Amino acid sequence: MLLYPVYALLFADSGLSVGQISSLFVLWSLTGVLLEVPSGAWADAVSRRLLLWVGPLLGAAGFALWVLFPSYGAFAAGFVLWGARGALGSGALEALVYEELDRAGAADRYALIMGRAHALGQVAVMAAMGLAGPVFAAAGYPGVGAASVLACLLCAATATRFPEHRTPTSTPPRTPTPPPTPSRTATDAATAIARGTPSEGATADGHEVAPAHSANGGDGWSGEGGRGDGGGVGDGDGGDRDRRGAGRAWSSRAGLAWLAWLARVTGLAGVRRDRALLGALLLVPAVTAVWGALDEYTSLLVRETGVPDPAVPYLLMVIWAGVTAGSLLSGRAERLDGTGLAALLAGAALALAAGALAGTPAGIGLVALGFGGLQAATVLADVRLQRRIGDGARATLTSVAGLGTEVVTIAVYGAYGVLGARFPHGTVFALCAVPYLLTALAVARGRRR
Repeated sequence: MLLYPVYALLFADSGLSVGQISSLFVLWSLTGVLLEVPSGAWADAVSRRLLLWVGPLLGAAGFALWVLFPSYGAFAAGFVLWGARGALGSGALEALVYEELDRAGAADRYALIMGRAHALGQVAVMAAMGLAGPVFAAAGYPGVGAASVLACLLCAATATRFPEHRTPTSTPPRTPTPPPTPSRTATDAATAIARGTPSEGATADGHEVAPAHSANGGDGWSGEGGRGDGGGVGDGDGGDRDRRGAGRAWSSRAGLAWLAWLARVTGLAGVRRDRALLGALLLVPAVTAVWGALDEYTSLLVRETGVPDPAVPYLLMVIWAGVTAGSLLSGRAERLDGTGLAALLAGAALALAAGALAGTPAGIGLVALGFGGLQAATVLADVRLQRRIGDGARATLTSVAGLGTEVVTIAVYGAYGVLGARFPHGTVFALCAVPYLLTALAVARGRRR
């Protein structure tokens, strides 16, 4: 995408303030937060390949809006489309690759394949940085925009050729399942449904109760439950109240049914019982989010070293060379145990902080080293998660991890906005490296348990 190294310049040249540009980044991440898990559930229910070729088409539409109608509204709409593109691909790609490799008896090659794929993507980013300069000089923003749209169309065409041999899971029920019992609170009912809805007439703990379908009495399903004497909540002259209660009961049953379906599809009901899976799920955003958010500010960090603006893209290429190296080495790094992963995280954090605080072009080399280590750790975190997930909800749980990443990313954007108003960019980068030291400590302690 040739727009990558210059889109912030496009926003600024169109009259946007730094605050408005930051709000676009937040909107981008919020779109991912809202769409991450639904898109993953969709990928588990329908074709993952479908999502992988539809997504780039959305990105192409967004980039076209940017260059054809350069305004805040168009930029915002473009980021929504770009965020939707990322959400559609997140989870679906990893799940498709892992399960196709597993089908071929080559699941152990997942880390190597994904590492190489990330590396190729980063090489493409570097190539875009190198090409953006001459294309921008010759054709301006329309030129780099047109090249970015073309790249998205080629990506969509490539995705249509991916193999897919899975059978999608069933879609959610059209009608709500019956409530577990009229004498349970809403919270207990939700828990009972998530564990498996009991048959009518039995509570979640197996005790028999009266059916909850009486129209003029009985135990109409409500927060208070039935009476000990068998009288209904609506006994006497409460017919209207009964009808309103029945409506609320149906609405509650519908809501609980959909909550139960979501828990069943996402596999979250089992996560709380599997501490290893929960740890792997939390490790993904802990490793991925901070340096992913910092990437949006690397051009400002490079400018702060005193280099002229035309040289900024070339130092960004140095950073991305480090990221590419991290992807290529992730296959070998797969052999690292918990202690090794902790050491990798700590070393990358220290390199990032030292390079950012140096405030010189040479220090950008250390930043590149830190980013490379964090990229390798990102691939390893994904590998650990994929190995812990059962096949039924792989794309959805991967998207849950992506959701966590987006939430943390938004927090980093907010923190950077506050810290950036008080400290130089180098200092902010160093402060943002501290969470990685804490994550490294948590991983090391978890290994010893």
